[in-house]
Amino acid sequence: MDKRGVSIANHWVVLLLLLLAAPSFYAQKTIVSGKVIDAETKEALPFVNVVFQDSKVGTSTDIDGNYRIETYYPTDSLQASFLGYNSLAKSVKKDVEQKVNFALSPGGVDIEEVVIEYEGNPAHDILRRIWRNREANNREKYDYYHYEVYNKVEFDLNNVTEDFKKKKIFKNFQFIFDYVDSTSEEKQFLPMFMTESLSDYYYRRSPKSEKEYIKASQVSGTSNESITQFLGDMYQKVNVYENTIDVFGKSFVSPISTTGLLYYRYYLKDSVYIDNRYCYEIDFVPRMKHEPVFSGTMWVNDTTYAIKRIEAGINENANINFINGFEVKQEYKKVDNQYWMLSKDELVVDFQVGEKIMGLYGRKHTSYKDFVINKPLEDKYYEGIDNVTVLKDANNKEQSFWQTARHDTLSKNQQGIYEMVDSVKNVPAFRTFIDVVQLIFTGYKEVGWFEIGPYFKAYSYNPVEGHRFRLGGRTSNNFSTRVMLNGYLAYGLTDQRFKYNGGVLYKLSDNPRQRVEFQYKRDVEQLGQSRNAFAEDNILSSFLRRNPNDKLTDVESFEFSYEREWITGFSNKLFLTKRLMRPLGSLEYRRFNADPEIGVVEDEMINTSEVSLYTRFAYKEKFVEGEFERLSLGSEYPILEFQLTMGLKDFLDGDYDYQKLELAISDNINTGVLGYSKVRFTAGKYFGTLPYPLLEIHNGNETYFYDQQAFNLMNFFEFISDEYATIMYTHHFDGFFLNKIPLLRKLKWREVVAARAVAGNLSNRHRSEFILPNNIFELNEPYTEIAMGIENIFKVIRIDAMWRLNYLDHPNIAKFGIRGAFEFSF
Repeated sequence: MDKRGVSIANHWVVLLLLLLAAPSFYAQKTIVSGKVIDAETKEALPFVNVVFQDSKVGTSTDIDGNYRIETYYPTDSLQASFLGYNSLAKSVKKDVEQKVNFALSPGGVDIEEVVIEYEGNPAHDILRRIWRNREANNREKYDYYHYEVYNKVEFDLNNVTEDFKKKKIFKNFQFIFDYVDSTSEEKQFLPMFMTESLSDYYYRRSPKSEKEYIKASQVSGTSNESITQFLGDMYQKVNVYENTIDVFGKSFVSPISTTGLLYYRYYLKDSVYIDNRYCYEIDFVPRMKHEPVFSGTMWVNDTTYAIKRIEAGINENANINFINGFEVKQEYKKVDNQYWMLSKDELVVDFQVGEKIMGLYGRKHTSYKDFVINKPLEDKYYEGIDNVTVLKDANNKEQSFWQTARHDTLSKNQQGIYEMVDSVKNVPAFRTFIDVVQLIFTGYKEVGWFEIGPYFKAYSYNPVEGHRFRLGGRTSNNFSTRVMLNGYLAYGLTDQRFKYNGGVLYKLSDNPRQRVEFQYKRDVEQLGQSRNAFAEDNILSSFLRRNPNDKLTDVESFEFSYEREWITGFSNKLFLTKRLMRPLGSLEYRRFNADPEIGVVEDEMINTSEVSLYTRFAYKEKFVEGEFERLSLGSEYPILEFQLTMGLKDFLDGDYDYQKLELAISDNINTGVLGYSKVRFTAGKYFGTLPYPLLEIHNGNETYFYDQQAFNLMNFFEFISDEYATIMYTHHFDGFFLNKIPLLRKLKWREVVAARAVAGNLSNRHRSEFILPNNIFELNEPYTEIAMGIENIFKVIRIDAMWRLNYLDHPNIAKFGIRGAFEFSF
């Protein structure tokens, strides 16, 4: 045979071997996809095993109940099985693409007896391998990544019964019940609110940077753009690879925490193929009731020991308020055959005040795609202090955009939410409901262009003014969203004097945030009262006072201010203030006259003019903003405040030249399962010669309410200083000890301890200016007080027992006291 014949023969041999070795070269692929649902509730079933019978080819459904299998080795039938449901098999056609849906009926579980000889728990071995590989599998340990993320957040009213629908208040709202649905828990629910967002997310490990650019967003029922920043991926993360997971401010131990064996029992239940990857199925349950832990199931890849899927819910006995259920479901996928990334994330929260009271479902569904791992981009994607940027046209996308941009489709009920909410807003009864809620929480009643209030200052009492009545208000957003006018008029029956206030706030711009304000006031004030305390003219402070409030000051003030926020969390505020202060009640302004024959004289008034610059830096602070006001949601980092004040003698008839410096640092420290601490440190110093009313009057509290920014057993005007340092420390144990006491843990009470101290000094130069009254003292040693209390009584009440540790010989003081407060927390 010639060389050409040999070559041809060799080619045929090679081809024959390839065909024999790889039947897939001539066999067609079988593709089966579909959805698995509950036959009764029609709800999608996640994590259902879908396998070709008599083979190892299969997968399990995703969070939405969908599955897809591609194989060259099918059998004649496909079986779906799930714990708590009857298994179901269906025939399939080979070598074609087809859809096969399953509707599983709830049923019993038959488990064959299996004898396993193994020393130790195999689930523990797998857990330890998860720990060893967590660095490689935790996406936050990668150097760089970015992706597109779609977020959908929905809130539904649950426990919507027939009796509830018939209530008189819903007479004009019957159309909303056309949207009622039911869940697998047989609770009817009514979709009420939904948000969607689409964003690009960028991560850099070192130096640490997380940036999210929200490129599309829509919110049913509101046009408040400040809400948009919370709808992306930045503020709603659950990372199971961390040792603790934050659940509404409470630290829960992660199922794969390195301390997990102390809190969980683990059981290796099964193994299954998911996306053609062999996975171990492990159940985890709490070792002890009432511990801050989860229960659920995780699926772990057998080669990389990465989490492929996890389904976890909080223990129903956990010490957390208003939460009847909390469940997280996550799916991970392997990108570039190397990196494990979260691909789907679902969070469901059941908010419930009482068993027979209507509650609220909160649902968050997030999906991720277009992953790029460890490929750094230009620095501009990672720079800047703002973590979240809402692009200019993000809130103005057409529905045609959303139809193509969504990672999945909306259900029929979800599609109707936007239309329903718009319809509800046009019903007069709904406007009345909103007015009542606004009155309760803000204190103001809106009447056209004006808001009357606040109602809790309409009446008050003190010994100087007697019975005091006040009427005031401010312009509403109907008047203007750029200018707000405010003012009030008050009258005391004993002193028979009018008090009044008037002001205007002008909004220069929202980005950057700039405000100009002018206020004029002539009223009675309590000096030495913290900003956190109930104001002197609050009705509650009138009836819950320990001592007669007779050390008051008549203050007439003119104040101009300009505020600018340079970047989110960093702002300045410039003040120009003129004040005239006159003593009232038992308060006196007395000094020694230069002429010894005259002796002591009384001053009628103190006149000051000052300019001050206030600086505040709160890194990554979050806000919800209205047209004129904003609500801080705090920061994970320490908050720094600094103020420089200068008194100007002869400017606007000011009597004194002086300077004051003050620095404050506050922080919340998460201590894991031990709860969290709140710390605030303040230090300040005065330069110049001043009368005592202008020095640092340390914050006291003469009511039975607990004041977080004051010394609760110190009287008003008890201590003054010209240089000082204050420390306030509170630790919340979140029930760490009481949860372990069988008879008490059902109450879900929580322990709290506190300690406060202030050290200060008073220079001799100030003594010659005004004579200190007999009941005002300087600090010869640090003043200290401690407290121990119980919070979460009936979920909203806190009671503290307090002890004053020194200066016990001062007149009319409390060595021990009980203080109470209303606090809302999860």
